Amino acid sequence: MTRASCAVLLALVATAACTDDLDQQWELDHDRIVAVRATPPGIAPGAKATLDALLAHKAEQVRVAIPELATVVSPASLADTVALEDGNWVVTAPSEERLIAARAELELEDGAPVPLQVGVSYAGQTLLATKTVQLGAPADNPTLRDVMIDGQPAGTADLVIGKLVRVPLSVDVNDEDFDVAWLTSCGTMHDFDLPSASVEVEEDDPTEGELVVVLRDSGAGVSWERWAIRAE
Repeated sequence: MTRASCAVLLALVATAACTDDLDQQWELDHDRIVAVRATPPGIAPGAKATLDALLAHKAEQVRVAIPELATVVSPASLADTVALEDGNWVVTAPSEERLIAARAELELEDGAPVPLQVGVSYAGQTLLATKTVQLGAPADNPTLRDVMIDGQPAGTADLVIGKLVRVPLSVDVNDEDFDVAWLTSCGTMHDFDLPSASVEVEEDDPTEGELVVVLRDSGAGVSWERWAIRAE
């Protein structure tokens, strides 16, 4: 990425951080970045992590895509750790010596993971987000287990639900250690940011769309699942 491109992206990310999102946080039928993922989210010196994101677009299906641009927001001393490799934006953890210097820059304790803040953009720099990658120690993204939809284990098949009834949704996690977000483009979501939520297709709601659940842990890890859903 050129220096000019980095400056533009950094400025746009800073501007986006000060802008309120007028859409409901659970609405999928809008242009938005649902979640940004680093795989893996924590890496030891010399290891690599690949960046991608789950994107939603108006009147389109959600999709996974690599960033159009990516650059380090913080710490400045590690600006060279993000680069485009074989068509993917990749974070490479630096040597332990450089991590020691970064800890001093960020006033972290000795041996603590260094949170690398990476700015990413999509859709011609109209969709912006930041992603944390923990440098210094390996970590994995969380696994979504025991997802239940309307009292049944969620598989990979399309979902069919009734109209004008609240359909329970749940994922078996501790909400003190994990953050959960449910999103939909079919119906209205209730308690979208809790492990136990519900969706109801009301009179004026779309009757076809998608359902997504996003799981985040305290170590910058993220996972998601998605299903096609319709109401009959």
